[in-house]
Amino acid sequence: MSRSDPHLRTPSGKPRLRSFNVALDGTPGRFNAITDVPGVAVGYTTLIAGGGPLQVGIGPVRTGVTAILPRPVGQLATPVFAGVFSQNGNGELTGTHIIEETGAFDLPVTITNTHSCGLTRDGTLRWMSRGLPAALDSAWGLPVAAETYDGFLNDINGHHVSFEHVASALDGATDGAIEEGSVGGGTGMISFGFKAGSGTASRIVEWQDRSYTLGVFVQANFGKRRNFTIRGRHVGPELAEPAIREGTPRAEKGSIIAVVATDAPFLPHQMKRLARRVPLGIALTGGYGYHSSGDIFLAFSTANPEAALAASGRVARAEFIPDVDIDPFFDAVVQGVEEAILNALVANEDMTGRDGNFVPALPKVWLKDNFS
Repeated sequence: MSRSDPHLRTPSGKPRLRSFNVALDGTPGRFNAITDVPGVAVGYTTLIAGGGPLQVGIGPVRTGVTAILPRPVGQLATPVFAGVFSQNGNGELTGTHIIEETGAFDLPVTITNTHSCGLTRDGTLRWMSRGLPAALDSAWGLPVAAETYDGFLNDINGHHVSFEHVASALDGATDGAIEEGSVGGGTGMISFGFKAGSGTASRIVEWQDRSYTLGVFVQANFGKRRNFTIRGRHVGPELAEPAIREGTPRAEKGSIIAVVATDAPFLPHQMKRLARRVPLGIALTGGYGYHSSGDIFLAFSTANPEAALAASGRVARAEFIPDVDIDPFFDAVVQGVEEAILNALVANEDMTGRDGNFVPALPKVWLKDNFS
Protein backbone atom coordinates (compact mmCIF):
# COMPACT_ATOMS: atom_id res chain seq x y z
CA MET A 1 0.00 0.00 0.00
CA SER A 2 1.49 3.34 -1.00
CA ARG A 3 1.47 5.87 1.84
CA SER A 4 1.80 8.66 -0.73
CA ASP A 5 -1.26 7.71 -2.82
CA PRO A 6 -4.16 9.84 -1.51
CA HIS A 7 -6.66 7.37 -2.97
CA LEU A 8 -5.33 4.69 -0.62
CA ARG A 9 -4.42 6.55 2.55
CA THR A 10 -5.17 9.79 4.36
CA PRO A 11 -2.34 12.30 4.99
CA SER A 12 -1.67 10.70 8.40
CA GLY A 13 -1.50 7.23 6.86
CA LYS A 14 -4.93 5.88 7.79
CA PRO A 15 -6.36 3.46 5.21
CA ARG A 16 -9.14 4.43 2.83
CA LEU A 17 -11.62 2.06 1.20
CA ARG A 18 -9.63 1.75 -2.04
CA SER A 19 -6.64 0.33 -0.15
CA PHE A 20 -8.67 -2.90 0.15
CA ASN A 21 -9.26 -3.18 -3.61
CA VAL A 22 -13.01 -2.75 -3.25
CA ALA A 23 -14.51 -2.31 -6.74
CA LEU A 24 -16.09 1.11 -7.11
CA ASP A 25 -17.93 2.99 -9.85
CA GLY A 26 -16.89 6.25 -11.46
CA THR A 27 -13.60 8.13 -11.79
CA PRO A 28 -12.29 9.92 -8.68
CA GLY A 29 -10.52 13.25 -8.71
CA ARG A 30 -6.87 13.77 -7.82
CA PHE A 31 -7.40 13.45 -4.05
CA ASN A 32 -10.78 11.68 -4.13
CA ALA A 33 -12.11 14.40 -1.84
CA ILE A 34 -14.50 17.35 -1.81
CA THR A 35 -11.38 19.52 -1.99
CA ASP A 36 -10.89 18.37 -5.59
CA VAL A 37 -13.49 21.02 -6.44
CA PRO A 38 -11.36 24.13 -7.11
CA GLY A 39 -11.57 26.70 -4.33
CA VAL A 40 -13.16 24.36 -1.74
CA ALA A 41 -11.22 23.83 1.50
CA VAL A 42 -11.79 21.78 4.67
CA GLY A 43 -10.48 22.35 8.18
CA TYR A 44 -10.81 20.46 11.47
CA THR A 45 -10.52 20.98 15.18
CA THR A 46 -10.48 17.63 16.99
CA LEU A 47 -11.06 17.42 20.75
CA ILE A 48 -10.15 14.17 22.53
CA ALA A 49 -9.47 14.24 26.27
CA GLY A 50 -10.11 12.26 29.42
CA GLY A 51 -11.69 8.92 30.19
CA GLY A 52 -13.82 7.12 32.75
CA PRO A 53 -17.18 8.13 34.23
CA LEU A 54 -19.03 11.10 32.79
CA GLN A 55 -18.52 14.38 34.64
CA VAL A 56 -20.56 17.02 32.87
CA GLY A 57 -18.35 19.97 32.00
CA ILE A 58 -15.17 17.98 32.53
CA GLY A 59 -15.41 15.00 30.18
CA PRO A 60 -14.60 12.62 28.69
CA VAL A 61 -14.41 14.73 25.52
CA ARG A 62 -14.78 13.17 22.06
CA THR A 63 -15.95 15.92 19.72
CA GLY A 64 -14.84 18.73 17.41
CA VAL A 65 -15.61 21.07 14.54
CA THR A 66 -15.43 20.67 10.77
CA ALA A 67 -15.28 23.76 8.54
CA ILE A 68 -15.97 23.69 4.81
CA LEU A 69 -15.11 26.81 2.82
CA PRO A 70 -17.06 26.91 -0.47
CA ARG A 71 -14.75 29.57 -1.91
CA PRO A 72 -11.26 30.88 -1.10
CA VAL A 73 -11.17 33.04 2.01
CA GLY A 74 -11.17 36.37 0.17
CA GLN A 75 -14.26 35.33 -1.82
CA LEU A 76 -16.43 33.95 0.98
CA ALA A 77 -18.90 36.82 0.69
CA THR A 78 -19.66 35.77 -2.90
CA PRO A 79 -22.67 33.44 -2.75
CA VAL A 80 -22.80 29.98 -4.24
CA PHE A 81 -25.93 28.64 -5.90
CA ALA A 82 -27.29 25.92 -3.62
CA GLY A 83 -30.09 23.56 -2.73
CA VAL A 84 -31.03 21.61 0.39
CA PHE A 85 -33.00 18.43 0.97
CA SER A 86 -34.15 16.82 4.20
CA GLN A 87 -34.81 13.10 3.93
CA ASN A 88 -35.65 12.94 7.63
CA GLY A 89 -35.71 16.17 9.60
CA ASN A 90 -34.72 14.93 13.04
CA GLY A 91 -31.70 17.23 13.05
CA GLU A 92 -30.48 20.71 12.26
CA LEU A 93 -28.86 22.58 9.40
CA THR A 94 -29.11 26.33 9.83
CA GLY A 95 -29.54 28.67 6.89
CA THR A 96 -31.98 26.42 5.07
CA HIS A 97 -34.74 29.02 4.92
CA ILE A 98 -32.71 31.56 2.98
CA ILE A 99 -31.35 28.83 0.72
CA GLU A 100 -34.92 27.77 -0.07
CA GLU A 101 -35.86 31.42 -0.65
CA THR A 102 -32.92 32.63 -2.73
CA GLY A 103 -31.21 29.47 -3.94
CA ALA A 104 -27.84 30.54 -2.57
CA PHE A 105 -25.73 31.01 0.56
CA ASP A 106 -22.40 32.59 1.45
CA LEU A 107 -19.85 32.22 4.28
CA PRO A 108 -18.33 28.92 5.48
CA VAL A 109 -20.22 25.78 6.51
CA THR A 110 -19.56 24.17 9.91
CA ILE A 111 -20.48 20.70 11.22
CA THR A 112 -20.24 19.68 14.88
CA ASN A 113 -22.18 17.91 17.63
CA THR A 114 -25.86 18.58 18.30
CA HIS A 115 -25.41 20.83 21.31
CA SER A 116 -22.66 22.96 19.73
CA CYS A 117 -24.42 23.75 16.46
CA GLY A 118 -25.47 27.26 17.52
CA LEU A 119 -22.01 28.07 18.80
CA THR A 120 -20.33 27.10 15.54
CA ARG A 121 -22.85 29.21 13.64
CA ASP A 122 -22.09 32.23 15.83
CA GLY A 123 -18.37 31.41 15.76
CA THR A 124 -18.42 31.67 11.97
CA LEU A 125 -19.83 35.19 12.23
CA ARG A 126 -17.15 36.15 14.77
CA TRP A 127 -14.46 34.77 12.48
CA MET A 128 -15.83 36.65 9.48
CA SER A 129 -16.05 39.88 11.51
CA ARG A 130 -12.42 39.49 12.54
CA GLY A 131 -10.92 38.52 9.19
CA LEU A 132 -13.35 39.86 6.57
CA PRO A 133 -15.28 42.66 8.30
CA ALA A 134 -16.28 44.29 5.01
CA ALA A 135 -18.37 41.22 4.18
CA LEU A 136 -20.69 41.99 7.10
CA ASP A 137 -20.52 45.79 7.23
CA SER A 138 -23.69 46.39 5.26
CA ALA A 139 -25.34 42.95 5.36
CA TRP A 140 -26.52 40.29 7.76
CA GLY A 141 -24.93 36.87 7.98
CA LEU A 142 -26.81 33.58 8.09
CA PRO A 143 -24.15 30.87 8.19
CA VAL A 144 -24.86 27.23 7.48
CA ALA A 145 -24.16 25.06 10.53
CA ALA A 146 -25.06 21.38 10.90
CA GLU A 147 -24.88 18.72 13.58
CA THR A 148 -25.06 15.05 14.51
CA TYR A 149 -25.24 13.52 18.00
CA ASP A 150 -22.10 12.23 19.74
CA GLY A 151 -23.42 11.80 23.29
CA PHE A 152 -22.64 8.07 23.53
CA LEU A 153 -18.91 8.80 23.57
CA ASN A 154 -18.74 12.52 24.36
CA ASP A 155 -19.72 14.78 27.26
CA ILE A 156 -22.15 16.52 24.93
CA ASN A 157 -23.77 18.58 27.68
CA GLY A 158 -20.36 19.87 28.77
CA HIS A 159 -20.22 22.23 25.77
CA HIS A 160 -16.52 21.75 25.17
CA VAL A 161 -16.49 23.35 21.72
CA SER A 162 -15.51 27.02 21.95
CA PHE A 163 -15.36 29.98 19.59
CA GLU A 164 -11.60 29.48 19.46
CA HIS A 165 -12.09 25.92 18.23
CA VAL A 166 -14.36 27.17 15.45
CA ALA A 167 -11.78 29.77 14.43
CA SER A 168 -9.03 27.14 14.46
CA ALA A 169 -10.99 24.89 12.08
CA LEU A 170 -11.69 27.82 9.76
CA ASP A 171 -8.10 29.10 9.88
CA GLY A 172 -6.77 25.62 9.19
CA ALA A 173 -8.96 24.88 6.18
CA THR A 174 -6.93 23.55 3.29
CA ASP A 175 -7.33 22.07 -0.15
CA GLY A 176 -5.69 18.83 -1.28
CA ALA A 177 -5.85 15.59 0.68
CA ILE A 178 -7.74 15.75 3.98
CA GLU A 179 -8.09 13.51 7.00
CA GLU A 180 -11.03 11.19 7.56
CA GLY A 181 -12.54 9.16 10.38
CA SER A 182 -12.53 10.46 13.96
CA VAL A 183 -11.61 14.04 13.16
CA GLY A 184 -13.42 17.36 13.45
CA GLY A 185 -17.15 17.20 14.00
CA GLY A 186 -17.01 13.48 13.25
CA THR A 187 -14.78 12.66 16.22
CA GLY A 188 -17.45 10.98 18.37
CA MET A 189 -19.69 9.55 15.63
CA ILE A 190 -20.87 5.97 14.98
CA SER A 191 -22.33 4.21 11.92
CA PHE A 192 -23.70 0.65 11.81
CA GLY A 193 -22.29 0.05 15.27
CA PHE A 194 -18.75 0.87 14.09
CA LYS A 195 -16.62 3.96 14.65
CA ALA A 196 -17.36 6.43 11.88
CA GLY A 197 -17.33 10.23 11.47
CA SER A 198 -15.84 12.30 8.64
CA GLY A 199 -15.55 10.93 5.12
CA THR A 200 -15.10 12.29 1.61
CA ALA A 201 -14.88 11.29 -2.06
CA SER A 202 -15.08 12.88 -5.51
CA ARG A 203 -15.92 12.05 -9.10
CA ILE A 204 -14.91 13.51 -12.46
CA VAL A 205 -17.83 14.04 -14.84
CA GLU A 206 -17.21 14.60 -18.54
CA TRP A 207 -19.74 16.79 -20.35
CA GLN A 208 -19.28 17.88 -23.94
CA ASP A 209 -15.62 18.94 -24.12
CA ARG A 210 -15.30 19.81 -20.41
CA SER A 211 -14.33 17.91 -17.27
CA TYR A 212 -16.15 18.85 -14.08
CA THR A 213 -15.58 17.72 -10.51
CA LEU A 214 -18.23 16.74 -7.98
CA GLY A 215 -17.11 16.21 -4.39
CA VAL A 216 -18.91 14.86 -1.34
CA PHE A 217 -18.27 15.26 2.38
CA VAL A 218 -20.24 13.35 5.03
CA GLN A 219 -20.46 13.37 8.79
CA ALA A 220 -21.71 9.80 9.20
CA ASN A 221 -23.50 8.85 12.43
CA PHE A 222 -26.32 6.55 11.36
CA GLY A 223 -27.37 2.99 10.59
CA LYS A 224 -28.03 -0.33 12.30
CA ARG A 225 -25.46 -3.12 12.12
CA ARG A 226 -27.96 -5.63 10.73
CA ASN A 227 -28.44 -3.47 7.60
CA PHE A 228 -24.79 -2.74 6.83
CA THR A 229 -23.93 -3.28 3.17
CA ILE A 230 -20.68 -2.94 1.22
CA ARG A 231 -20.94 -2.78 -2.57
CA GLY A 232 -24.17 -4.76 -2.65
CA ARG A 233 -23.04 -7.42 -0.19
CA HIS A 234 -25.20 -7.53 2.92
CA VAL A 235 -22.38 -7.90 5.46
CA GLY A 236 -24.17 -6.82 8.65
CA PRO A 237 -25.33 -10.29 9.73
CA GLU A 238 -21.80 -11.73 9.47
CA LEU A 239 -20.33 -8.83 11.46
CA ALA A 240 -22.17 -9.27 14.74
CA GLU A 241 -18.75 -8.98 16.37
CA PRO A 242 -16.94 -6.89 17.38
CA ALA A 243 -19.88 -5.25 19.14
CA ILE A 244 -20.47 -1.98 20.92
CA ARG A 245 -20.03 -2.24 24.70
CA GLU A 246 -22.27 0.01 26.74
CA GLY A 247 -21.38 1.37 30.14
CA THR A 248 -24.55 3.44 29.86
CA PRO A 249 -27.58 2.56 27.70
CA ARG A 250 -27.28 3.72 24.10
CA ALA A 251 -30.24 5.63 22.73
CA GLU A 252 -30.93 5.62 18.99
CA LYS A 253 -29.86 9.11 17.92
CA GLY A 254 -28.21 8.57 14.55
CA SER A 255 -27.89 11.13 11.75
CA ILE A 256 -25.95 11.96 8.63
CA ILE A 257 -25.03 15.33 7.16
CA ALA A 258 -23.82 15.38 3.56
CA VAL A 259 -22.35 18.31 1.63
CA VAL A 260 -22.10 18.05 -2.16
CA ALA A 261 -19.91 20.54 -4.05
CA THR A 262 -19.27 20.94 -7.76
CA ASP A 263 -17.68 23.37 -10.19
CA ALA A 264 -20.26 22.42 -12.83
CA PRO A 265 -22.60 25.29 -13.73
CA PHE A 266 -26.02 24.52 -12.29
CA LEU A 267 -28.97 26.62 -11.16
CA PRO A 268 -30.43 26.39 -7.64
CA HIS A 269 -33.24 24.00 -8.60
CA GLN A 270 -30.62 21.69 -10.08
CA MET A 271 -28.56 21.80 -6.89
CA LYS A 272 -31.64 20.72 -4.97
CA ARG A 273 -32.02 17.85 -7.39
CA LEU A 274 -28.44 16.78 -6.66
CA ALA A 275 -29.11 16.98 -2.91
CA ARG A 276 -32.14 14.73 -3.36
CA ARG A 277 -29.90 11.96 -4.74
CA VAL A 278 -27.81 11.73 -1.56
CA PRO A 279 -30.21 9.21 0.08
CA LEU A 280 -29.59 6.78 -2.78
CA GLY A 281 -25.90 6.62 -1.90
CA ILE A 282 -26.76 6.22 1.79
CA ALA A 283 -29.13 3.36 0.96
CA LEU A 284 -26.32 1.53 -0.83
CA THR A 285 -24.55 1.25 2.55
CA GLY A 286 -27.69 0.14 4.42
CA GLY A 287 -29.03 3.46 5.71
CA TYR A 288 -32.83 3.51 5.76
CA GLY A 289 -33.63 6.93 7.26
CA TYR A 290 -35.03 5.72 10.56
CA HIS A 291 -37.16 7.94 12.81
CA SER A 292 -34.39 9.31 15.04
CA SER A 293 -31.99 9.99 12.17
CA GLY A 294 -31.46 13.56 11.00
CA ASP A 295 -30.65 13.09 7.32
CA ILE A 296 -30.08 16.56 5.88
CA PHE A 297 -28.15 17.42 2.73
CA LEU A 298 -26.65 20.54 1.14
CA ALA A 299 -25.43 20.90 -2.44
CA PHE A 300 -23.68 23.92 -3.94
CA SER A 301 -21.98 25.01 -7.15
CA THR A 302 -18.95 27.29 -7.27
CA ALA A 303 -19.74 28.30 -10.88
CA ASN A 304 -21.40 31.55 -11.94
CA PRO A 305 -19.99 33.82 -9.20
CA GLU A 306 -21.03 37.01 -11.05
CA ALA A 307 -24.61 35.81 -11.41
CA ALA A 308 -24.71 34.66 -7.78
CA LEU A 309 -23.72 38.17 -6.68
CA ALA A 310 -26.50 39.60 -8.88
CA ALA A 311 -25.44 43.24 -8.68
CA SER A 312 -28.21 45.82 -8.76
CA GLY A 313 -29.12 47.63 -11.95
CA ARG A 314 -28.27 45.09 -14.62
CA VAL A 315 -29.46 41.76 -15.90
CA ALA A 316 -27.57 38.83 -14.36
CA ARG A 317 -26.64 35.97 -16.67
CA ALA A 318 -25.77 32.45 -15.62
CA GLU A 319 -24.58 29.43 -17.56
CA PHE A 320 -26.06 26.04 -16.72
CA ILE A 321 -25.97 22.48 -17.95
CA PRO A 322 -29.41 21.46 -19.25
CA ASP A 323 -31.57 19.28 -17.02
CA VAL A 324 -31.67 16.63 -19.73
CA ASP A 325 -27.89 16.18 -19.28
CA ILE A 326 -27.85 16.00 -15.48
CA ASP A 327 -27.92 12.20 -15.07
CA PRO A 328 -24.11 11.67 -14.97
CA PHE A 329 -23.98 14.13 -12.06
CA PHE A 330 -26.67 12.11 -10.27
CA ASP A 331 -24.42 9.09 -10.74
CA ALA A 332 -21.52 11.05 -9.24
CA VAL A 333 -23.53 12.03 -6.16
CA VAL A 334 -24.64 8.47 -5.45
CA GLN A 335 -21.17 7.05 -6.04
CA GLY A 336 -19.46 9.75 -3.99
CA VAL A 337 -21.81 9.47 -1.01
CA GLU A 338 -21.45 5.69 -0.85
CA GLU A 339 -17.65 5.88 -0.94
CA ALA A 340 -17.43 8.80 1.51
CA ILE A 341 -19.45 6.87 4.12
CA LEU A 342 -17.29 3.77 3.71
CA ASN A 343 -14.12 5.90 3.90
CA ALA A 344 -15.34 7.32 7.22
CA LEU A 345 -15.64 3.77 8.54
CA VAL A 346 -12.37 2.43 7.13
CA ALA A 347 -10.18 5.35 8.29
CA ASN A 348 -10.89 4.63 11.92
CA GLU A 349 -9.81 2.86 15.08
CA ASP A 350 -11.61 1.61 18.19
CA MET A 351 -12.73 4.35 20.58
CA THR A 352 -13.68 4.32 24.26
CA GLY A 353 -15.55 7.33 25.63
CA ARG A 354 -17.74 8.37 28.53
CA ASP A 355 -18.57 5.72 31.16
CA GLY A 356 -16.40 3.20 29.35
CA ASN A 357 -18.69 3.16 26.32
CA PHE A 358 -16.78 1.35 23.58
CA VAL A 359 -17.22 1.50 19.80
CA PRO A 360 -15.16 -0.86 17.63
CA ALA A 361 -13.64 0.01 14.29
CA LEU A 362 -14.66 -1.89 11.18
CA PRO A 363 -12.22 -4.84 11.26
CA LYS A 364 -9.44 -4.30 8.72
CA VAL A 365 -8.48 -7.99 8.68
CA TRP A 366 -12.04 -8.87 7.75
CA LEU A 367 -12.01 -6.29 4.96
CA LYS A 368 -8.75 -7.65 3.59
CA ASP A 369 -9.96 -11.25 3.73
CA ASN A 370 -13.28 -10.46 2.06
CA PHE A 371 -12.44 -7.81 -0.53
CA SER A 372 -8.69 -7.64 -1.27
